[in-house]
Amino acid sequence: MARAALSGRLTWRAGTLVEARPETPTARTLVLDVPDWPGHLPGQHVDVRLTAPDGYRAQRSYSIASAWQEGGKVELTIQRLDDGEVSPYLTDVLEVGDQIELRGPVGGWFVWREAQQHPVLLLAGGSGVVPLMAMVRARGIARAKQPFRMIYSARTPEDVLYREELPRHVRDDLGFDLFLNFTRKAPEGSPNPPKRIDVPTINTHGWPPDFTPDCYVCGPTTFVETAADILVALGHDPKRIRTERFGGTS
Repeated sequence: MARAALSGRLTWRAGTLVEARPETPTARTLVLDVPDWPGHLPGQHVDVRLTAPDGYRAQRSYSIASAWQEGGKVELTIQRLDDGEVSPYLTDVLEVGDQIELRGPVGGWFVWREAQQHPVLLLAGGSGVVPLMAMVRARGIARAKQPFRMIYSARTPEDVLYREELPRHVRDDLGFDLFLNFTRKAPEGSPNPPKRIDVPTINTHGWPPDFTPDCYVCGPTTFVETAADILVALGHDPKRIRTERFGGTS
């Protein structure tokens, strides 16, 4: 069974784009129908491969934004990198009905499972919110009782992914709290000036370390290193801090 499951994850599958929606001026969510999709855990990712007419191939990894669903659709939220080989095609060119190749799901460490009983702290920098959003969605579908807190750092209000959906989770679920931190421009009238995440931010809006929360940190390398160091300095157990990082800036 384990060998068969591993083989399935290593298999390239053709995913057909059935829906696309803009999230920000530079980010787009792709809803893909992937035949024989084995299901996934929130926090996992897929490899995406594009093949040019001349045979040239480019491959990148993207976090899955949707909650787990066996045989269901897979959602990816892609942030365009102007000098990228893959993301500009996915955000600006790919049309409904087109196909791309996917392989996965990949990853077993940076995941949240419903069986985990501890409170959860999600720390997101920029598009690092994508796998954390899968966790929020999965918790909602499962009607899990573990309380979640998310600290989400973005450049400006216009750069916030899922900016309509996230407040709905706050309104509909008393166990989910959200704090938006802005590094370049805060909303008009906000009492919080733009700044990078720091000790007071995490100390005020995260969980106390004696609550022994499961902490998930995702974003650019500098964001992840800073946030993880702050958590440890505040007394959180390093074994309960899971990180995932990528290139770029927050």
